Amino acid sequence: MSTFEQQLMERLEDYALRVIAVYNALPDYPTVGYQVAQVLGKQLLRSGTSVGANFAEATRTHSLADKAAKQQICIKELEETAYWLRLLSKTGLLPAPRLDLLLAETSELTAIFVASVRKLQHEL
Repeated sequence: MSTFEQQLMERLEDYALRVIAVYNALPDYPTVGYQVAQVLGKQLLRSGTSVGANFAEATRTHSLADKAAKQQICIKELEETAYWLRLLSKTGLLPAPRLDLLLAETSELTAIFVASVRKLQHEL
């Protein structure tokens, strides 16, 4: 694994921890919005933590095409995570300012993966 890949993996681990913190901040007892929070939260948790796992797989592939395919999955998972974050904000389950930095990080990570996939596809 290159130094860049190691740094990106650390960043993705931090990202996953931030997603977990958002999930843990959701209502966990029966109250107004509890069921919605649980459904949205579990979707967020699944997509937000899977980015790093998919990237780990991408670093161990045997071909550029496989690496690009795994990184495209990272893009899809990041886009899905952004969707769940926006819904959590729009439902009022968590205040928008609490989610803004995580949404910004989601956008930055998406841009990194888009550039990487383009580069890999160019090298094919």
